[in-house]
Amino acid sequence: MSAFNLVMLGPPGAGKGTQAARFAAARGIPKISTGDILREAVKSGTELGLRAKAVMDRGELVSDEMMIGIVEQRLGRPDAASGFILDGFPRTVAQAQALDGIMRGRAPLLVVDIQVPDAELVRRLTSRLICSGCGANAPEGLLAGTPEAATALCAKCGGVFIQRADDNEAVVRERLRVYERNTRPLVEYYRARPTFCAIDGAQTADRVASSVASAVDRASVAASVGPGGGVR
Repeated sequence: MSAFNLVMLGPPGAGKGTQAARFAAARGIPKISTGDILREAVKSGTELGLRAKAVMDRGELVSDEMMIGIVEQRLGRPDAASGFILDGFPRTVAQAQALDGIMRGRAPLLVVDIQVPDAELVRRLTSRLICSGCGANAPEGLLAGTPEAATALCAKCGGVFIQRADDNEAVVRERLRVYERNTRPLVEYYRARPTFCAIDGAQTADRVASSVASAVDRASVAASVGPGGGVR
């Protein structure tokens, strides 16, 4: 299949990070998350990284302009030349418009939106566990409040599994409202493109992975034969 670049969208709890990692490994392209590149930029001490660190140290959000600059620098590295998956960017229409500019002259930009009903997202987020040591998600099926969760240990570091402090129903529902308010316009921005695909995320992880792969392959074909399949 020809080269392509992928944006993975979806609300908190949709599993987009997990699916992005699986897809990146299967296709041999880098998964680029905003959290990772922010931490990397801060650690490397670049001018943008130092500015971002100063903002975060004050407890403020990194601006669109700063985030766009950090993403552009990351996408300019050699490992992203043959394609990439973005997880967590863009988050706003302004960021999406800037990404369109960055993508000029590159392979098409495909967009997959993982859709999950709110009731299922609340169930997932209020029952999920993470490792207290390394922060990894617990294996699928290991849920808060079950006997297995009390004795299970992380396969990566041996840590115990705990619930995140913000994984309670009130906070989860507020996070979903914020997502709907801030990110829904982003979905609408991409929806009319032939390279946009919405998939059912309320399936098993394996079925979602299969749906993502099929959706990307269809969108890649659409990009190669139809107008608007990427900003060139």
